[in-house]
Amino acid sequence: MQKHNLQRKTKNKKKIQVARGGKRGKTAGRGTKGQKARAGHKIRPELRDMIKRLPKMRGRGVNSNKSIQEKAFPINLSNLESFKAGSIVSPKTLVEAGVIETKNNRYPRVKLLGMGEVTVALTVRDCMVSNEAKVKIEKAGGKIV
Repeated sequence: MQKHNLQRKTKNKKKIQVARGGKRGKTAGRGTKGQKARAGHKIRPELRDMIKRLPKMRGRGVNSNKSIQEKAFPINLSNLESFKAGSIVSPKTLVEAGVIETKNNRYPRVKLLGMGEVTVALTVRDCMVSNEAKVKIEKAGGKIV
């Protein structure tokens, strides 16, 4: 190989002139007039306009300090008199006994409050219990699991 046989790996790129004086005349392939025919045209994407029309969720309503968690259903100890000694008190058994109702086909959260007296020993499961109710249940021989 000699010097005069050498060739570049990549060919020189020629600057292509567009519009008058170049290969594409007059409108240079841009059609005629209008925003799309101008240099530096910017057209907003249609999707962006659709997104901007959607309403925004702002905050969590009037009281932003309000808890998202659903409140527990309060039940007094006086409502548990229908249960037999040694039976289990849970949201499921309370629904079956007709003391509370399901909410959206789910058992609600339950809190036992100390109003009333308990005379039978009960086993409490999956329920929140107030301090006063806890003392009364344990005094009657029941337990909280």
